[in-house]
Amino acid sequence: MMSPTEVLDQELDFAREIAISAGKVGLDWFRHPVTVGLKEDHSPVTEADRAVEEYLRNRIHGSYPGHAILGEEFGHEGAAGAPVWVVDPIDGTRSFITGSPIWGTLVALVRDNLPRLGVIHLPAMGETWHARRGGGAYFTGRAGDMQPCRTSGCRKLSEARFYTTSPDYFDKDEHRRFTALSRAVAVLRYGGDCYSYGLLASGHVDLVMETQLQPYDFLALVPVIEEAGGVITDWQGRRLGLVSGCQVLAAATPELHAEALSLISARDIGGGHVAG
Repeated sequence: MMSPTEVLDQELDFAREIAISAGKVGLDWFRHPVTVGLKEDHSPVTEADRAVEEYLRNRIHGSYPGHAILGEEFGHEGAAGAPVWVVDPIDGTRSFITGSPIWGTLVALVRDNLPRLGVIHLPAMGETWHARRGGGAYFTGRAGDMQPCRTSGCRKLSEARFYTTSPDYFDKDEHRRFTALSRAVAVLRYGGDCYSYGLLASGHVDLVMETQLQPYDFLALVPVIEEAGGVITDWQGRRLGLVSGCQVLAAATPELHAEALSLISARDIGGGHVAG
């Protein structure tokens, strides 16, 4: 009989394999004509998103029929209380439909509302991050070379390299917090989606702040960031799980996270009152 650690290692191997295989499905559509629709929230969706998620669901059903699944395109299925595989078939659909390689396939496994393992795979980049709780975080490059990854160790906002996907996603109050943070850091860059978090885990980025996210957008990121030495929470400093809200703050160190959290939690930022 396998120990819990051995079971988790086996599940991580499976998660890595299906994320990489699903990425190949997505690549079949990438930079080819693809039908683009709009969801109720006005975000884009393509036939590729649905095809990749169907592939992931079929693989999970085949290997773990008693587990539940939560995915961006087809929602939740499975018994209450069962382990939940959380998948995002194409994280960064806007990048995908504009020919940019910065899109990823995300796979997480959640037990007791907490992500136990996570995989971030960038199919067009040939790069993968993976981690399980207590097992460290690893990066695999295009050449297949796997190596441990660690966050940068940055402890001060004034020295931090800061990413967000787009400032347009913040509402008025959130934008004040984002602006205050962006004025306090050393470098500000836009874009990235899940790629920003992989770069943070590998020490190239120090801070990421985002909103309008769903559990399938961030749960795979949590083990990777934490096992690499970083901190990732909501904007109130709470751990992320299946019932978390849409706001995420990730940092290279506890010190940097605490400083960023303190700044964005202030009630008066930039001359305007911030609800909170």
